[in-house]
Amino acid sequence: MNGIAGRIALGVAGTGMAVAVAAVVAGPRVAEWYDGRHQEQSSYASGSAAKADHRAVPAWLPDNASSVRYLMSTSGDDRLLTATLPEGRLPAGCRTGEPGKGSHPAPVSLRAGWFPEGITARATGTCGHYRVALSGNQLYAWQDGAAVQAALRAERLAR
Repeated sequence: MNGIAGRIALGVAGTGMAVAVAAVVAGPRVAEWYDGRHQEQSSYASGSAAKADHRAVPAWLPDNASSVRYLMSTSGDDRLLTATLPEGRLPAGCRTGEPGKGSHPAPVSLRAGWFPEGITARATGTCGHYRVALSGNQLYAWQDGAAVQAALRAERLAR
């Protein structure tokens, strides 16, 4: 009996070790997949194409913007956007100047290689609920879902 019990114990321990190794190897990939499955990323040749294809692209984005990249959370209001603006100035309806008190970082839930780290420290204004930074004719815009929800609640309370 000792031989069979020992083999079973060894088999159980071996299976446990295999599961542990698989979890260590696959764990980060599973986490990356899980985080990424609640995101939608798109690229467009123009602002008009972006708005025609995706209703969540902000209306303030000029039709003649080019090289539009857009990343959004499908489970909230977090957004990243970049586009080239031929005029090199903020779109109509946007406000320049300090975009409000405090820091307005990009949403931590979103990361994109085309959205530079640290660009949020160079915010130059707002467009709707987006914070924006303009560098030459390159527009970087981001929206934090929690900040949007807080602003919408404040607007409802003010009415």
